[in-house]
Amino acid sequence: MTLDHRLIDLLVCPLCKGPLQPQRDENALLVELQCPADRLGFPIRDGIPIMLESEARNLDGAG
Repeated sequence: MTLDHRLIDLLVCPLCKGPLQPQRDENALLVELQCPADRLGFPIRDGIPIMLESEARNLDGAG
């Protein structure tokens, strides 16, 4: 299952409400939506974006 690009364009960071940057793997599958302002990556699992701060990956590699 893939996310429609129109849905991706509507999604914003749940913390700062800023834009998200889609990240793809080597097979061009969407794997994460990243917030450059908060330095967080929100995972996409089974085609569903998980927009919870507790599930986000710190892009700086800390904790």
